[in-house]
Amino acid sequence: MVDTTGFRNAMSMLGGAVSVITTDGPAGRWGFTASAVCSVTDQPPMLLVCMNRASYSNASFKENGVLCVNVLGAEHQTLSAAFASRELEMPERFACTGWSRLESGAPVMDEALVSFDCRIAQVHEMGSHSIFYCEILGLKQGAGQEGLAYFNRAYHRLGEVSKAIC
Repeated sequence: MVDTTGFRNAMSMLGGAVSVITTDGPAGRWGFTASAVCSVTDQPPMLLVCMNRASYSNASFKENGVLCVNVLGAEHQTLSAAFASRELEMPERFACTGWSRLESGAPVMDEALVSFDCRIAQVHEMGSHSIFYCEILGLKQGAGQEGLAYFNRAYHRLGEVSKAIC
């Protein structure tokens, strides 16, 4: 069996795009930073988001039944840190940038590279996390050209095209 520390160290070498995941509805307005987001299927368009079950906003995301995946640009490291902070209250986090809404009513970040407006179709509990399977209701494409990735416990800019050597 692999120990938790070894697993976490190994997973730090698996880079991922950084997103701010938001919700709003009867349980209130919430948001958190995530890199555990990926596509599931394109017919119908669905993605998944993983969230720690111990998060104080976990139940609120489930109750609201909607979320928005706001993919961050390279210039949004400070915003990522704000939504990952345990010291900032939700109103302070949301005050860091502008927001609008699409069909679901979840907050859509005005400056995101792309935002996926979603309805939570299913939730599976697996170990320490909830896995939200999300039906994509709408998209909002931004103007940015460089993404923000998290790799080896640090932020990195994405956008340079490299040429394959082979």
